Amino acid sequence: MKIRFIEPGNRPYKKTVLNYFVYDRYIRTPSVGLNTLATIVKREIPDTYMYSESISGINEKDVLDADIIFIGIFTFAAVRGYELADYYRKNSRATVVLGGLHASMNYTEAVQHCDYVLLGEGDDTILPLIRAVSEEKKPSGNGYAYLEDGELIHTGMPEAPTDIDVIPDRDLIHNYRKMVGHSTIWPQVHASRGCPHNCDYCALVRHFGHCVRTRSPENVVADIKYSIDYFNRRPFRLLKGLWITDDNFFADRDWAIEVLNKIIDSGIKYKFNIQARYEVGFDDEMLDLLKRAGFFELDLGIEFVDDDSFKTYHKKSTKTEIEEAIRNIQRHGMAVRGLFILGSDNQKKGCGKDLADFVIRNNIKGVLIQCMYFVPGTPVFERNKDRLLHTRWDKYNGNTVHHPKNMTPYELQLENIDASRRIYSVPRLFKALFTEDFLHKILFIGEFFWHMSVRSDLKKELPYLKSME
Repeated sequence: MKIRFIEPGNRPYKKTVLNYFVYDRYIRTPSVGLNTLATIVKREIPDTYMYSESISGINEKDVLDADIIFIGIFTFAAVRGYELADYYRKNSRATVVLGGLHASMNYTEAVQHCDYVLLGEGDDTILPLIRAVSEEKKPSGNGYAYLEDGELIHTGMPEAPTDIDVIPDRDLIHNYRKMVGHSTIWPQVHASRGCPHNCDYCALVRHFGHCVRTRSPENVVADIKYSIDYFNRRPFRLLKGLWITDDNFFADRDWAIEVLNKIIDSGIKYKFNIQARYEVGFDDEMLDLLKRAGFFELDLGIEFVDDDSFKTYHKKSTKTEIEEAIRNIQRHGMAVRGLFILGSDNQKKGCGKDLADFVIRNNIKGVLIQCMYFVPGTPVFERNKDRLLHTRWDKYNGNTVHHPKNMTPYELQLENIDASRRIYSVPRLFKALFTEDFLHKILFIGEFFWHMSVRSDLKKELPYLKSME
């Protein structure tokens, strides 16, 4: 049997010099989740391979000859994923399976483009599906959605996998080893799944659940070592850092401490950054361990800079607490990066400037800014269906896609552009070049050009958004 995995790109990979210093235009780091599933399948099916449009094109001749094609999609890449799925169903004999966060949470739509939707995470259900297909049977048990004589069959959501000690085999991804010389992609390790919190806009807690499941500390450290070795075989990487991509690494505090101590004891000397909620900024023991383990930066999901928005979307935070946490993280010798949302029901014109002022005042080193986003299956999507401008999923990548309460869609898009321009201004670029350490000099230069690219895309949507007034 021949199995192929495909990660679609909202904007598929294109070879260009921009890839060496502009992230997320034509190059990005391949999906760890889909790579993990491919690794699980490879254990049983030797002829297993993966293409990621994050770093390469697709060998269509190879894929069209497959028995089963798995396509993993996030919301922003759903349009491209459906396009590929429709093409393979029409032009090959393969069974086409869609999975990933968007397909799982929006299976009624996804099932129109494939033979099966793989629901949930897939670790425990992907091999039973392959066996069923090979035997020309329908899959049994929870975890699948499909059409049978025009009727939608949903077998139920599967139990979340508990044994997640899998080190993804990066060599299963086409051209990955060749591409790791680009400093715009970083080694990534995902060490835990699930989050106990309940933010209304968060799709990840709906997909992975509230129960936090962890890999063994030994397995995490082994994955870190493998990832570092894999990327460092290319000698000309300008930046050498690894991103631990857990949505809430610190949810299981005892486990997190054990992992950090294992990293320290291993003797690994490397730069790490990690996503976190602001509360870790008050945990001095954890911050000391992070610094000792080699972490240079914490990526905080701050989202808003006004308390009313936190309350509206059930995020247990306050602006004052977040600022205190940032200062304490910085006192421990680590930097802070911020992830932000504009366009809450509480924000008004000027929110872009407020965000930029917050970032600059608190010496936040870099930002990701998105207009309010709506993923099918989340409470915020269900509550606001009638306020959405459209469901062209490829535009759900930072653009304004809804009618805000206190602004027009056009005005919200301008606020996003304004915040980006203020934070990544030419004077701030020169300041970074003269005052930041080497790592943050390089990061700011890369993000300066990345945000130029982002603003260019945001501006292209302005005529459409203006027409909605």
